[in-house]
Amino acid sequence: MTKPHDPLYEPELDGQDGDLDGGAGERVAKALARAGVASRREVERLIEAGRVSINGKVLTTPAVKVAPGDFLTVDGKLVAEREPTRIFRYHKPTGLMTTHNDPKGRPTVFQSLPRDLPRLISVGRLDLNSEGLLLLTNDGELSRALETPANAWVRRYRARAFGDTTQAKLDTLKDGITIEGVRYGPVEARLDKAHEKAGGGKNVWITVSLSEGKNREVRKVLEALGLKVNRLIRLSYGPFALGTLAAGQIEEVGPRVIRELLEGVVPPENMPTGDRPKFGGIANPAKAPGTAGGGDLQRRGVPRADRDLKPATPEKPEKPVYKAGWARPKKKVSPHAPAKGPAKGPAKAKRPPPKSIETKFIDDRKPVARAKPAARPGAKPADGAARRVSEKPGRPTARPGARPTGGRGPAPRGGPKR
Repeated sequence: MTKPHDPLYEPELDGQDGDLDGGAGERVAKALARAGVASRREVERLIEAGRVSINGKVLTTPAVKVAPGDFLTVDGKLVAEREPTRIFRYHKPTGLMTTHNDPKGRPTVFQSLPRDLPRLISVGRLDLNSEGLLLLTNDGELSRALETPANAWVRRYRARAFGDTTQAKLDTLKDGITIEGVRYGPVEARLDKAHEKAGGGKNVWITVSLSEGKNREVRKVLEALGLKVNRLIRLSYGPFALGTLAAGQIEEVGPRVIRELLEGVVPPENMPTGDRPKFGGIANPAKAPGTAGGGDLQRRGVPRADRDLKPATPEKPEKPVYKAGWARPKKKVSPHAPAKGPAKGPAKAKRPPPKSIETKFIDDRKPVARAKPAARPGAKPADGAARRVSEKPGRPTARPGARPTGGRGPAPRGGPKR
């Protein structure tokens, strides 16, 4: 027989302990995890800190069930009703912590996400200097199910490491390895390529596949073979791949894909409906800061967190758009027209206008002082003589009987020599 003073069997003692084996509702930790507030372990810490309440009563133990219609609050804020499961693919850049709150104040993944997304939880983690695919979900139970090694979801990475190795050495990891008393499961590693560094030494690219995902597992396993990992990219997590997402971009997985890939993992009541995701399109890449020691993202031009973003060159204003036909053609100016305004520099000689054939002939054949005698009355002047006569007024005509010179000066006296 149960003792009446035992608090575990007296729900009326503080009104918080109900029948955990039967009755309607679910445990508070599970309810908050499914609502995307936090994982089960984090919910237990919130309850210990007195931050969770049901119907206005602060909880002191996680052994409480939430019945339909109960008001569940965290830090005084009402927890919204559970929504269907949602999953997001996120390309985590280097320099971000996979946590909601970092004690050292470093930038986090969740600070860089768009504002219109719900509260999300990461499926697994990527350390500060790692990049690649990071799954995010609003379902804490799903996050826990995908992380457990019992599901054997394969994580695939591409690692660049400094050192020298062979495929035979990498094949020894298929049976697992023990490092500093920690046993790591089978790891499949394939040597892709190697290239020499400019300052000496060699970098190798290795594709690594594993299903446990312990803390810094890839780095520690390759270090056991004498390799120093200097870049680590996660390519896929189970059936979800990184694809063409750029660093900092996030994309929601469609409801139909979730129903097909996670059947049996997500309860039917949490399955999303419809065919299109709520978050449309791909978000713009976030400007994530690099690490203090450099990093690949900084080599690609991404600034650090402690530096102001200043454009290298001022942005050019956009050209105004005018309607078609607004501009009139410019008037053509004749090259012989007088210039407007004061002339700059030394004046240039003006070009004479083009001459007609008759004027040119007269100018080329310079007029002379002596000309042919006047024609007889009634006689017709010759064509050549008419052209050779000067047109200037006041010039005396030639002597009667003078011989035409043709423009070569006066005729010699005494007549022509015989």
